[in-house]
Amino acid sequence: MATRTTIAELAQHVGQAVRLSGWLYNRRSSGKIQFIILRDGTGLCQCVLERADATAAAFDAAEHLGQESSLMVEGQVRRDERGTGGYELTVTHLEVVGRAENYPITPKPHGVEFLMEHRHLWFRSQRQWTILRIRATLVDAIRRYFNDRGFVCIDTPIFAPSAGEGAQTLFSVDYFGETVYLAQTGQLYLEAACMSHRKVYCFGPTFRAEKSKTRRHLTEFWMVEPEIAYADLDDDIALAEDFVENIVQRVLRDHRADLAFLGRDVAPLEAVRKPFERMTYSQAAEVLRSKRVADMLDEQLAQTQARVAALKSDLEAKEAERSGPGVKKWRAEKLVQEMAELREELADLEELARNIPNHKHLAANFEWGGDLGGSDETIIARLHDKPVFVTHYPRTCKAFYMKRNEQDHRVVNNFDMLAPEGYGEVIGGSQREDDLGVLEERMREEKLDPAPYEWYLDLRRYGTVPHAGFGLGVERTLAWLCGLKHVRETIPFARMMGKVEP
Repeated sequence: MATRTTIAELAQHVGQAVRLSGWLYNRRSSGKIQFIILRDGTGLCQCVLERADATAAAFDAAEHLGQESSLMVEGQVRRDERGTGGYELTVTHLEVVGRAENYPITPKPHGVEFLMEHRHLWFRSQRQWTILRIRATLVDAIRRYFNDRGFVCIDTPIFAPSAGEGAQTLFSVDYFGETVYLAQTGQLYLEAACMSHRKVYCFGPTFRAEKSKTRRHLTEFWMVEPEIAYADLDDDIALAEDFVENIVQRVLRDHRADLAFLGRDVAPLEAVRKPFERMTYSQAAEVLRSKRVADMLDEQLAQTQARVAALKSDLEAKEAERSGPGVKKWRAEKLVQEMAELREELADLEELARNIPNHKHLAANFEWGGDLGGSDETIIARLHDKPVFVTHYPRTCKAFYMKRNEQDHRVVNNFDMLAPEGYGEVIGGSQREDDLGVLEERMREEKLDPAPYEWYLDLRRYGTVPHAGFGLGVERTLAWLCGLKHVRETIPFARMMGKVEP
């Protein structure tokens, strides 16, 4: 009798009869043999079905199955290093569970908009399956890191009566006739919890109503936020540094093959080892205005323009071959897919070539006092092979709760951690202002009504201590780890400006 198992466990059943249940990922026929690629949620397996008297019914049933039909197959497992997944099933029995016809996502190329509209089905593709499995490991690594080090998980509210970050990025909600907001951060509530438990963290969805359509922005994303009592900025940075090294190395350990499948060069991730680079905001401002950066951007523009020219030439050659005489159907279809991929890369590079001169202008004219923009972060990150901490930003461009620096009241004790390879900010953190008078003064500067924050001010009235914390965005971190261009692939159902379906 066949043993029920999964593709991921086939190594334990070599030479045995097993039963797999899953979906038809792909199928090709070669006369009296059909090669069925089955996926079952744990992996892919090639199932070989030969026509014989005993398998005639199964052979006929499989021959008319559409992509993503659900089925169960039985057969003997054998090792095949060249095959999909490293194992192959010689099929003796096949049972159709549910037929699928005209599955919309075919092996042919599709545009991103089409795929996002069919996100509920796009999940099933090997690339998306891989990305979301890496995400699951990343989430587990995050929780394990803090749980194993004595942090207490605190579930903070989704509905908040006031802003935790900038008021201009709040989503308002009618809460039984009262206006409240979707939480931008759990930090303020965590500060209360850390005065009870000392080391705490929250992990959940956060919301930002930024009217931005960049590759780094989502309106709903997941963030982990630790908060520690009796800690200053140096303690905060040390925690972030150790944490990031830990989670990056965990993903490398568990998903090296998956990263290779995604085309990710893992060498830059292997270099993510302590200590990371550090610079102050003022040093970053000087770097942005430097000749080094101007030369780097000129070189990047020249390389981008050369690649654009090469892509256009390649596209012309492929189009000439596709439309030429005697081209076989399989070759024409392959050329169409290759051309679609080249056009996508071309569009990205043409946009980059248009933007580089503006990035150069912004960097050369960067003025002390303004926040670092996305292009500024990208430039600084590209100058380093490891993550870099940028510290001590001007207080006027940062949140009211950040601790005023004692030596220079113009700046606060905060940091952003920028990921290398141009991925920019993945962590923002700070020491919190623990002086009641200074905090009240800062709130007046920001014209914040103190009434909704009275409970927060109580934390300074009753046993105030130095404390600090940070927030790491899961989606930006995953995009960096996987080498993805856009965060939309890093979350099951992306919510972006103008995108709320499916």
